[in-house]
Amino acid sequence: MITDTTLDDEITPGGEDVTPAKPGKPKTARASADKWGREVLELGFCVLPSLVFRAQRRLSLNPTQLAVLLQLADFWWDAARKPFPKKVDLAERLGLSDRQVQRHIADLEVAGFVRRIERTASHRGKISNEYDLSGLVEKLKALEPEFREVAEEAKARKRAVARPGFRLKRKGAKAGAAGGAAPVAAR
Repeated sequence: MITDTTLDDEITPGGEDVTPAKPGKPKTARASADKWGREVLELGFCVLPSLVFRAQRRLSLNPTQLAVLLQLADFWWDAARKPFPKKVDLAERLGLSDRQVQRHIADLEVAGFVRRIERTASHRGKISNEYDLSGLVEKLKALEPEFREVAEEAKARKRAVARPGFRLKRKGAKAGAAGGAAPVAAR
């Protein structure tokens, strides 16, 4: 099942283009289909902000904790409806025991990334937990300004180095030392 309708809108089942490609950046769905293959995407896909990956160390997430969060996110299809996968399904996907998954989720809950919400059914009793990922979302929103600032500084440096007359300031170069003064950026 395709979870992004724009993919269906752009490519017919026979693989023919329906929407003419615009010059410049390709549409996201088309670019994804070109990169991963339509057949792969037809099995579904998950949209995640790159900051989840870039901030892994800042968030102090070990690889298994990140994998658990990614698996939970794969079940989160709608902002208004929290994911509720069974621990056994998560364990099977991750190659862990049910108990290991339970411990990792408990650790993520203590760290404020996830909140477990118990679900019950009147005729069956307790069923799979619901998982609120708003803690992860809030932590990413808090880090975003720092990551954005660094990204914008890097863009500005790339633009500056492309200007005619630019010379790199060298760290540790001293005025009057052998070889003359340190080079500076021309303005």
